[in-house]
Amino acid sequence: MSLLEIDNLRTHFHTSEGTVKAVDGIDFRIQSGEIVGLVGESGSGKSVTAQSIMQLIEEPGEIVEGSIRFKDHNLRDLPADRMRQLRGSELAMIFQDPMSAFNPTQTVGRQLHDVLRTHYSGSVSVSERLLGRDHSTELRTEVVNTLDDVGIPSPEERYSDYPHEFSGGMLQRAMVAMATLCEPELILADEPTTALDVTIERQILSLFREMVKTRDAAALWITHDLSVVAALCDRIIVMYAGKIMETGTVKDVLSNPQNPYTRELLKSVPRYDRPDEELHAIEGTVPTPTNLPSGCVFTDRCPDAHDACHETHPPMYDVQGEEDHWSACYLHEGSR
Repeated sequence: MSLLEIDNLRTHFHTSEGTVKAVDGIDFRIQSGEIVGLVGESGSGKSVTAQSIMQLIEEPGEIVEGSIRFKDHNLRDLPADRMRQLRGSELAMIFQDPMSAFNPTQTVGRQLHDVLRTHYSGSVSVSERLLGRDHSTELRTEVVNTLDDVGIPSPEERYSDYPHEFSGGMLQRAMVAMATLCEPELILADEPTTALDVTIERQILSLFREMVKTRDAAALWITHDLSVVAALCDRIIVMYAGKIMETGTVKDVLSNPQNPYTRELLKSVPRYDRPDEELHAIEGTVPTPTNLPSGCVFTDRCPDAHDACHETHPPMYDVQGEEDHWSACYLHEGSR
């Protein structure tokens, strides 16, 4: 059984201009011990997917259909208090904007301390470490050690600093620390290394890789950076306009992309070995969310579009010769 199972998830936002189908019928699985990369242009539905899993969709949005199974729970059926218990202890999220995620009136260390204090009783590994000890002192030590793990300089001193005293990159690292404190089984990471320099980014990637493998945990890594996906992830999901366009192992998808959208994304990645080469841009623009094409959502920008593409969005077809490699494209019709 998968750690996370998403089936036919649809999350829509009802606006004055019409219904925005931010996530429109997606399916995927995440197994323990793996890191799955979720990529696509801005507005593809990546962050909304993670927020849907965490049950953080608020009006005018709603999850209109689908199931979200985490271990033996259907998260859509859980009462609010039970969902709060899972968040932070077994299921954690690193948010895209750390400045808005931290309370400006509380020190960073205190906020991490409160997370650990709230959830440690529900975490077997943390409870064992703190059993029979001075919890206040031990909790502080845990927080300081975790801040050190993510590269916060002088973590003992930084414990008492407020969010505005941290740089953007340091706050991002503090968000990573907050998410990993209780050793959750699944972490949803929404562009967690965007504000970090290359050295710290490498440190965070190494931390995640070690954490997932040694704890038999899992992560959904949301990013625009395909080089990070290539270095970190086991599988990749490519999204566009609320749909999954292609999915498979990182090796298969990046070395043998089957969906026209995936191919266009890869072409747009700068080649550092060809500094004088003109940067490729995908023609056209992302469609208006309230006025998507009637057929394949990528039709208007696709270099391979034909008549069938304008009728209905294609189902997922398996790629011949490659196990667990799927592409939503009529070019593969008949191969399934």
